Amino acid sequence: MVEKMTHTTYPNTQTIRRQVLANGITLLVYERFASPSLVIDGLVRAGALAESRQTAGLAHFTAVSLMRGTENHTFEQIYEALESVGASLSFSGAYHTTGFSAQGLVEDADLLLELLGEALRQPIFPEAEVEKVRGQLLTGIAMRENDPQQMAGLAFDELIYGDHPYGRSDLGYLDSLPGLTVDDLRQFHRRYYGPQGMIITVVGAMRAEEVVEKVTAVLGDWRNPRQEKLPDAPDAPRLDSLKRVHVPMPDKQQSNICLGLPGPRRSAPDYLDASLMNTILGVFGMMGRIGQKVREEKNLAYDAYSVLQGGLGPAPWYAAAGVAPPNVEPAIAAILAQIERIQNELVPAAELADNQAYRIGSLPMSLETNGGLANVISDMELYGLGLDYLLEYPDLIREITPERIRAATRKYLSTEQLGIAVAGPALDDEVTG
Repeated sequence: MVEKMTHTTYPNTQTIRRQVLANGITLLVYERFASPSLVIDGLVRAGALAESRQTAGLAHFTAVSLMRGTENHTFEQIYEALESVGASLSFSGAYHTTGFSAQGLVEDADLLLELLGEALRQPIFPEAEVEKVRGQLLTGIAMRENDPQQMAGLAFDELIYGDHPYGRSDLGYLDSLPGLTVDDLRQFHRRYYGPQGMIITVVGAMRAEEVVEKVTAVLGDWRNPRQEKLPDAPDAPRLDSLKRVHVPMPDKQQSNICLGLPGPRRSAPDYLDASLMNTILGVFGMMGRIGQKVREEKNLAYDAYSVLQGGLGPAPWYAAAGVAPPNVEPAIAAILAQIERIQNELVPAAELADNQAYRIGSLPMSLETNGGLANVISDMELYGLGLDYLLEYPDLIREITPERIRAATRKYLSTEQLGIAVAGPALDDEVTG
């Protein structure tokens, strides 16, 4: 049975239990008894912002090694305990945080919390297991180097961010991961893992009081007096001119384009204006105006769309397309034409209304599962949006005018001060970098 989420039943300050534990952990609980399941979602403030180019990938390497053995359980014992009850627990590192997610039946809540607590507090990073993880990560990076879409994205980040932390891959490189030692992982864990700034969201068929009691029993006494605060992401100014780079991949039949520039932080007052602008440009319907013009009308691309990520730092706005090599230049020109158009022409009222309806109407779909709910509630806490944000969201979207869309477009987009990265077979008129 799927519980249908409506505007009037969105989680809010009345239905989300928020409690800050004595050690600094913020716990958020949302009761949902539609199914006998439970999701635990959250993060610690350990991320790739603490890395250098030489140690790139350390945060993610540490995160995915947490379950490879603890003071009380081997990797095999952890895996078997989860598999035997059909539960899951995973960790992943990013720039600002290390995230975790666990799900299972309510009756297995104690097991999930015990293993989560052990992985966070007592990992031992066994050498043999760490080497297995390293091999898997290196295989993934080697596969990335054979993927034009990923290589275009990597080159794009390096081009527009330069020495900024976002210019480095948070997954690392073939020349950085081999040099990371078990001691590096242990030291990273000692320095950045701790309860300060940690967020845990629990959604499922358990009373809030019971969740608070169980989480407090497992993590309430966690202390790390040496826990360091992760550096903040600095601002990322846009390029002073149009810059291009080409990643030669001569054996490929397709070229991938990634173009754009640093975007607004999630905390920017006009973030939703920029976000709705991106929906119009490259999301709604057949991937917005970019998809309609570049792929549908001009038949220049296999796919074409745009993305605005938002986040704690200046994550990028970018447009991407996969094209036949002869169509690289026409596709770039067509994307730039759509940027210029939305900068200079007010979005028609009917088109804006359609996009607003799409954004408001798609929200309940993201809240249908316990996992989706937990993720959204964690984000509301992480970005300081307030626990009534979901109730406010429809009106916030409806209030956006064509003039606000144009202002955001002129502020955050450009046809001249941006980076263009292309990965694929070399063309005579492409710049090689």
